[in-house]
Amino acid sequence: MIKQKALITLVLGQLIFGITFSQNEYSININVPEKKITKGHLDLGGSNPSGKEIEVNSYYLTLDKKPFIPVLGEFHYSRYPSEYWDESIKKMKAGGINVIATYVFWNIHERNEGEFDWSGDLNLRHFAELCAKNDIFLIVRLGPFCHGEMRNGGVPDWMYGRTFEIRSNNSQYIAYVDRLYDQIGNQCRGLLFKDGGPIIGVQVENEFQHSAAPWEITYPGARKEYTVAEINEGVTHEQISDTDGINPQAEEGKKHMAILKELAIKHGMDVPIYTATGWGNAAIVEKGSIPVTAGYVYPFWSDPSPSSFYLFKDIHKNPDYSPISYEAELYPSIPAEIGPGIQVIYGRRPVVDPVSVLPLMVRIIGSGSNGIGYYMYHGGSTPVFDGKFYNEEVNGIPKVNYDFQAPIGQYGQTRHHYKSLKTLHMFLDAYGDRLAPMKTVLPETNKQTSPEKTDILRYAVRSFEDSGFLFMVNFQDHLAYSDIEDTSINVKTASSEVRFPSNGTFDLKKATSAIFPFNLKLGKTQIKSATVQPLTILNGGNKNHYVFYSIEGIIPEFVLHGDSKIADLKGARKTSSKGLTVIKGDSNKVFSFQSGNDQFLVIPYEMALNSNKIGEQLIFSSGTLTNESDLINLVTREAVVDLNIYPSNVNAPKVSNATVQKLKAEFPGMDSYNITFKVPEPLLEIEKATERKYSVKVKGGLNGLNDVFLQVDYIGDRGMAFIDGLLATDHFYHEKKWEIGMKSFIPKLKNKEMVLIFHPLYDNQECLIFFENVPKFENGKYLEIKSIKAVNEYKAILSFN
Repeated sequence: MIKQKALITLVLGQLIFGITFSQNEYSININVPEKKITKGHLDLGGSNPSGKEIEVNSYYLTLDKKPFIPVLGEFHYSRYPSEYWDESIKKMKAGGINVIATYVFWNIHERNEGEFDWSGDLNLRHFAELCAKNDIFLIVRLGPFCHGEMRNGGVPDWMYGRTFEIRSNNSQYIAYVDRLYDQIGNQCRGLLFKDGGPIIGVQVENEFQHSAAPWEITYPGARKEYTVAEINEGVTHEQISDTDGINPQAEEGKKHMAILKELAIKHGMDVPIYTATGWGNAAIVEKGSIPVTAGYVYPFWSDPSPSSFYLFKDIHKNPDYSPISYEAELYPSIPAEIGPGIQVIYGRRPVVDPVSVLPLMVRIIGSGSNGIGYYMYHGGSTPVFDGKFYNEEVNGIPKVNYDFQAPIGQYGQTRHHYKSLKTLHMFLDAYGDRLAPMKTVLPETNKQTSPEKTDILRYAVRSFEDSGFLFMVNFQDHLAYSDIEDTSINVKTASSEVRFPSNGTFDLKKATSAIFPFNLKLGKTQIKSATVQPLTILNGGNKNHYVFYSIEGIIPEFVLHGDSKIADLKGARKTSSKGLTVIKGDSNKVFSFQSGNDQFLVIPYEMALNSNKIGEQLIFSSGTLTNESDLINLVTREAVVDLNIYPSNVNAPKVSNATVQKLKAEFPGMDSYNITFKVPEPLLEIEKATERKYSVKVKGGLNGLNDVFLQVDYIGDRGMAFIDGLLATDHFYHEKKWEIGMKSFIPKLKNKEMVLIFHPLYDNQECLIFFENVPKFENGKYLEIKSIKAVNEYKAILSFN
């Protein structure tokens, strides 16, 4: 009876007084001291000839005195054909990457002692020149030890049979490093930031006194021997690990890292930023490097289990993979190795859910990181020299394939998380200077969260004074979890309270993240709160265009201070009360309005995934767009694709390699077009030779296509592709289709064939624990080649002149 009365009271209150109650009411008080930021204590920073400066304080980087959030994407030039470097750099920049990071693998540059090779796909200098051409920064990871699932971690085979120990302070070893750095310095000369070039930083060593790679010089069944000096064996692991923080050789480690930095400077690599891997108690250059961090949700080196990387924390104070060897709050928190993918190995084949990546990054930024670094952002293929494979075979890495399930794949194909991450990168580009100084505040309920506790809202606030951003995630790996329903959040500032939403509740759908602003001034418009996520800012003419996107399950609204003069309201509703103006739209629909001279556009999340900022316009397309000067390249697998352009352009695009047709605008203020490609005759001829072998032949050239992908849908253990009896690439089955980009192989296939060979999966293989769907084995094995087909990738060049 009491429960019935309570229910009646609740319903009457809602009907009569318009009162709404939240089943899950959360509250956070951000009226706490601002972040203490220390300056001038780090031996970092520098300027270029034009006077542009990079500085580093204890919390963030600045570029020309303005806070700057680096978004780093790892791309190994030596694992990708040099003729396509420029195309890939453009894709990375279009995806929102503003700094490329790349390893210099010693063992492939000096395959024979004393003979360095910097030619072709190993031409570091040319790669850096292309970064300069595309106006993107570069961090060169020098080694001498790199790992990167490379043979011996990048150390040459011929270093094994020496009387001295590698990765030590031994003078003979240091002499070899001195020679290597001299070579790298010559490659970088004139391209450093101090010269006006793109190279803003270098990394010395990798995971020193934390991790090592197994030597490939071994025997079947033998215990692995690692690339580590004996004195550091007790603190060294094979992969990223949590440690006890005890290192008896800590002073030797600091000394070694300082020596390496001195050698880099000696050979001209005097840069604003030096980085050192800082996770798991690794040694850094004390107060002379940024200790970069990491996070892998789906590692191959451990069994599947829920990670803590979707729980908010003060990451600046308590980095992931702690304990650490340095005082965290003296340095900004900038990851270098967040895994948006993972490499599969023969025995262990984790699959990264593409929708897992954006919530991971929202958690990292919301926790107080002021930078992002992806390993890998762009996959590739490890080169073969003189019949020797350079991937880490002893650990079961594929012999060639280094796709890494990355946002940009082994052959340059863009994936779902390329698009989803771009929405975050656009936000950081537009709002990063405001965000960087903001402290992280955690709610009291954060103490109750754990990976297994999925019914408590995971959220945090980054704020400065009364202004800030609310961060939320609802994702957990390796666990079943549900929507967080019927929720509201009160943010208590020093002067007022801000409620999300202003009235009623919202649902945070599973696999969703959100960043909502409060007390944010855009132009002359004062936003008290908004339940839409900022995407980008377009500066055009006499007005700025502020673009946001809505999230499924949350009614999109703006609460504006004052009786704002709203004009040109399209697709939304306006109400005013108690000195506030509320604009509400409908989920999954576009709406817009103008406040004074400030133009606001709200688009659905699915539309935001297809957004591309080019100049001061947004172009929406399901394809991949890159630009150079006045030309825009559109790459797509669809023969017919739509373009929507905002704001409207006076000129219709001129299109080469396709036809264009103007359509009725999808929304007022946009231009809409249809791009149609001519479908050529099939380029690939695919024939079955045996139950396990197929032949692929090429008929002519690309004929205007950007690429042709051989798409293989199979269930088995592995697939291998050979040309002229030599392995071209390989693939370990992990419940994803195998794709081979053919354009780099077409010149090699004139009057030849590519042979695909498949191997069955067996019912006793270790990798089965990673599969969601285990096949029904017959006689203990299973192989099914479902289909092998060619998929065209079209390219059009657009111009608006």
